Amino acid sequence: MIEQEDPSRDRLKQHFAQRVINQARQVLEVWQRLQRSEWNEAGMSELREATQLLQRYAERFDQAEHSQLAQEIDSCLQLVADNRGRLNSELISQLNQLLQRLSRTGLRHGDRFEQTVLPPLRKPVYLALQHLERAEQLVQRLEFFGMNAIALDSANAFRNAMRERHPAAILMEVDFSGPGCGLLLAKSVQEGLEHQIPLLFFSPEDTDTMTRLSAVRAGGREFFTGSLDASNLFERIEVLTHVSQYEPYKVLIIDDSRAQATHTERVLNSAGIVTRTLIEPIQAMSHLADFQPDLIILDMYMPECNGPELAQVIRHNDRYVSVPIIYLSAEDDLDKQLDAMSEGGDDFLTKPIKPRHLIATVRNRAARARSLKARMVRDSLTGLYNHTHTLQLLEDARFRAERDGQPLSFAMIDIDFFKKVNDTYGHPMGDRVIKSLALFLKQRLRKSDHIGRYGGEEFAVVMPDTDAESARRVLDEIRQRFAEIQYSAQPHDLSCTFSCGIAQLAPQLDGKLLSQQADLALYVAKHGGRNQVAIYQGN
Repeated sequence: MIEQEDPSRDRLKQHFAQRVINQARQVLEVWQRLQRSEWNEAGMSELREATQLLQRYAERFDQAEHSQLAQEIDSCLQLVADNRGRLNSELISQLNQLLQRLSRTGLRHGDRFEQTVLPPLRKPVYLALQHLERAEQLVQRLEFFGMNAIALDSANAFRNAMRERHPAAILMEVDFSGPGCGLLLAKSVQEGLEHQIPLLFFSPEDTDTMTRLSAVRAGGREFFTGSLDASNLFERIEVLTHVSQYEPYKVLIIDDSRAQATHTERVLNSAGIVTRTLIEPIQAMSHLADFQPDLIILDMYMPECNGPELAQVIRHNDRYVSVPIIYLSAEDDLDKQLDAMSEGGDDFLTKPIKPRHLIATVRNRAARARSLKARMVRDSLTGLYNHTHTLQLLEDARFRAERDGQPLSFAMIDIDFFKKVNDTYGHPMGDRVIKSLALFLKQRLRKSDHIGRYGGEEFAVVMPDTDAESARRVLDEIRQRFAEIQYSAQPHDLSCTFSCGIAQLAPQLDGKLLSQQADLALYVAKHGGRNQVAIYQGN
């Protein structure tokens, strides 16, 4: 007789497995905190202790994937210790890859263990908005992403909630419970706290400089106006709470002096910054395309070409026009420094420079550049990548796939009968459907997948390390789940479907042809009855 598995035992096992997830989050939080400061012995010890505890929990509760990841992370940390606590770019990248895998390994109800993502924040997000209905709608949309949010309807309710439990973050309307009262309320609850709570302000109308200044003085990290988009809010809260996937900054060092370049590299590596050193400046453009740095450090005087000349060459390429360039040179003539900066540079640092000064300058410049780039390449309605940047990401992914010998799939998605939705229910409902699909794709796909709004009701997905059949299974499941969403409307509720075409990278195929093949597959899906996924089969 075969013994039946006890359902209560299975529930108990899953309950205890949640301890593994919580500990995994602790590892991630320590890592991300270290990434934002200089690595030190205390931080290294904390990360290693958290990792070893994760491994013990994972082994105790039969979580094989977590156990393996914890073991690999610990091995990396041992290599750092063996290197007298020094980080290098290879170890930083390896650790980051392992931590990214860990962030995608979680437990959610109804999900298979190997297909899950990081669980919701343990602490809730407090929403203090003038209109309770708006706040409750936002709560529902954030829950769609797995974020626990609580809507509060008065200043007293907000204070009581703060006394009971501190949130992960606060979204406060500037006029909550009275004109300007939200600003004062938010400021008052932050006073005396050892660790400031990430604070985001909101106003339905555009505001004057004084109001925004008051928000900054109250500790505000973000300021939203107009309508609140759940997708953008979710992403900002993830970043501010150090939960989102964090990519180390990448810096290209161009210096003909190997000794100086090595010194700069070690200083930046000590802060968790990935570097690549180039001794021959004439090779700069090929390395830029391969490495895709957030920032360039450039020597002023080099034999093959000087720094300002190379800066101009870099700036001639539209793709790198916004990448910060910092000169690092012994030149102390102010006029010459200004001349160099006028020819493509953003800052000038004089050797010798204190390590903390160099790290702070690089971090601040790189962070600003990333923020500006994110705004330039995003679609305003959905927060997804725009058409142009999606094609650029496709080309980058194609280059890496060919270099590493890995599969790559590209998918085109189109909402079925979308014109009918706009004509029958109006454009606001059409926008709602578009944003809903954008949210759905962001939640269901991997962080390593690139999702873009191709135009109108059309979307595109770049899927690295994925063959066409695997892409089909993932997107077909998303298609089925999306069709289940009901939108409240008159005279009756609305549901929508989408069609999808997929193409896989083949030899001698560039990004343009790959997108054309995905478009042809989408045409097949559309003319085959819609609400289906098709793979490009060739001529």
